[in-house]
Amino acid sequence: MTGTRATADSVLDGAGSAAEAAARASGVVVRELAGIAELTEAVVLFATIWGRSANPPVTIELLRAFTKAGNYVAGAFDTGRLVGACVGFFHAPAGGALHSHIAGVSPTAAGRKVGFALKLHQRAWALSRGVSEIAWTFDPLVARNAYFNLVKLAARPVEYLPDFYGPMSDAINGDAASDRLLVRWRLRDSAVVLAGLGGGVGAVAEDEIAAGATVALGIAEDGGPVPGRLDGAVSLVAVPSDIETLRTTAPDLARRWRIAVRDALTGLAAGGGRIDGFDRAGWYVVR
Repeated sequence: MTGTRATADSVLDGAGSAAEAAARASGVVVRELAGIAELTEAVVLFATIWGRSANPPVTIELLRAFTKAGNYVAGAFDTGRLVGACVGFFHAPAGGALHSHIAGVSPTAAGRKVGFALKLHQRAWALSRGVSEIAWTFDPLVARNAYFNLVKLAARPVEYLPDFYGPMSDAINGDAASDRLLVRWRLRDSAVVLAGLGGGVGAVAEDEIAAGATVALGIAEDGGPVPGRLDGAVSLVAVPSDIETLRTTAPDLARRWRIAVRDALTGLAAGGGRIDGFDRAGWYVVR
């Protein structure tokens, strides 16, 4: 029992240290939000990021209820100005897991790894409360988010969710189907501990192809999706480099990508495959 407790404490201590280091590197202070004024700042920040001032992604009433009930509502501050925020709530099994509902960083703080600092703060916060897992969803078409979630954080995909939220029609999602990939972040896993120290390791599609991987979904010269085989032991599924721009400049092409990636990932999952990694160049690796 003593050895187990020591290991648990070392993981918790390490999570706190990693979170503090990430915040320092980003030039922010990350802490829980308190009071109507700060919660209102978070509502405005999310509304601005998502382009939904008339219908913000979260409301002040919801955040107030979350904080009162002991859930996670935190922000990243740069010299007193809120530049990022993250919100999560406990889910079943009771007290053992957290669902991270929304996280966003102001464009004014882009490129500073503020999102990484927020997630490491959330991990340390959860571990200090005996929570061993955090789950959340993200759009599988957004390559930079896939890289961040699967490589930088070492979260693991567990389920593809077609049109999870229904129509969203905001500045980020456009009017396409809101497919999401559900990931679970097992906070004590060695890969997660290493990722928190900056040691996340991405896949290399070229190496996988050299080792015999098949292309289940590729990219044509015109930028469109090209369906391939779904029967490989290891398969690669491409995503466009910038789906958000495509949604504005070529919405029909963006919708084709949504269906093609959905068909490839769900088809591979039906055959027993699971997403095992992501290449920053825009490839899911499925084994």
